[in-house]
Amino acid sequence: MSNFALIFGYIIFIFLITKLIKNFYPENQELLRKIIHIGIGPLIPFAKFLAIEQGAALFFTGGISLLILINYLYKLFPIIEDVDRKSFGTLFYCLSLFILISIFWDKDPLALIAGYFVMTFGDGLAGVIGKNIKSKDWKVFKQKKSFIGTSTMFITSFIVVSIVGYLGNYDFYFYYFCIAIIATLLEQISIIGIDNLSVPIISAFLFNSLVTNIKIN
Repeated sequence: MSNFALIFGYIIFIFLITKLIKNFYPENQELLRKIIHIGIGPLIPFAKFLAIEQGAALFFTGGISLLILINYLYKLFPIIEDVDRKSFGTLFYCLSLFILISIFWDKDPLALIAGYFVMTFGDGLAGVIGKNIKSKDWKVFKQKKSFIGTSTMFITSFIVVSIVGYLGNYDFYFYYFCIAIIATLLEQISIIGIDNLSVPIISAFLFNSLVTNIKIN
């Protein structure tokens, strides 16, 4: 129970930070959403460090997903998805975590962390930096993308996968580059926030297949 109190305490801390930043940037809803997006990511290694069991992690994540769904219906916390486009990104974000926990929590936690951190930090930073630094842009399914944002996604994804691989005592694989490229391409297709589902899940499976299993074999 005390471990879950720490988890809840961390989540409350992230929302308080977001609330504080909102006082300085009240109109930048995308920035506020991305702060939550990035801030929630470290919960995975934190929960593993606290030795939370898979069933408890699934119950917790499923409950959060349900709350997010209720929020979509009743707009209890508009800051979570108050952006200038129709998006179910936050719901997909939680569902992808639920799926990854169910598959990799005990089997391959590093693949889970790699996949989720690619989404958390790669997509999160791409959204923040891409919207605040002007560069060449284009649209994919009416979703605006930019050179700076896309480059940030690739570089961050590559760094994340490389660090996770290093912590797992894996050799430096060319596949790290491949995972970052594929994650970046997937992030281009972000209609209704679907990249929050596709990027972490496919990145995690790629890490498991191309990095973890290669070392085992």
